[in-house]
Amino acid sequence: MKALTGNRLTDGEVVFWKAGAWVARFADADLFDDAAAAEAAEAEAKTQRTVVVDPYLIDLVESSGLWAPLSFRERVRALGPTNHPHHGKQAEGGSAIEALQNAAGAARSSGRVKLIKR
Repeated sequence: MKALTGNRLTDGEVVFWKAGAWVARFADADLFDDAAAAEAAEAEAKTQRTVVVDPYLIDLVESSGLWAPLSFRERVRALGPTNHPHHGKQAEGGSAIEALQNAAGAARSSGRVKLIKR
């Protein structure tokens, strides 16, 4: 599975692709299990260079039936500017945040930044 992401030009906010437009929450993003569909969406997104900086596809991993970015860097980007639960996108809560916090695999943190488990 893949999702499409980029940074909005107006404020630098991380955004995700959904049905031909950019949305702020990873939980709302289109998920692609077909490489051709993902590449077509990426090509369409690249035509909107006045809206975002360098859109690109990211790999996803399933955790407890929910999807999350595979890389730790992309999980931090999806959560917002901070990993504190009262700031950024994670302040909205919900199962999407739980998936980002609990997904296992290559993205597990070994550094100073830790995702918060509740």
